[in-house]
Amino acid sequence: MNTGIDLLPLAVALLIGIPAFGSCLGIGLATMKFLESSARQPELIPTLQTKYFLAVGVTDGAFIIATGIGLWFAIANPFAR
Repeated sequence: MNTGIDLLPLAVALLIGIPAFGSCLGIGLATMKFLESSARQPELIPTLQTKYFLAVGVTDGAFIIATGIGLWFAIANPFAR
C-alpha cells in the first residue's frame, strides 16, 4: 500500500537530529561542570580531565552510531520491498 508519501527522509532526519541535540546538550553540561570543578580544585585537573574526556567520548560515540544507522537507512533502505 503506497500512499505516495515517503517518510524515510523524515525518519532519517529525526534519527540524526535528536541524538545530535542530546549529545551537544550533554557535552555542554559536562564541559560546564568540568570547568567549574577545575576552578574549585585545580590540583585535581589531571584526574578530572581523564574522566571528562572518557565521558565526552562515550556521549559523542552514541551520536556517531545514530548517524551511521540513519545514513544506512537513507542509502540502503532495509524496509523497501
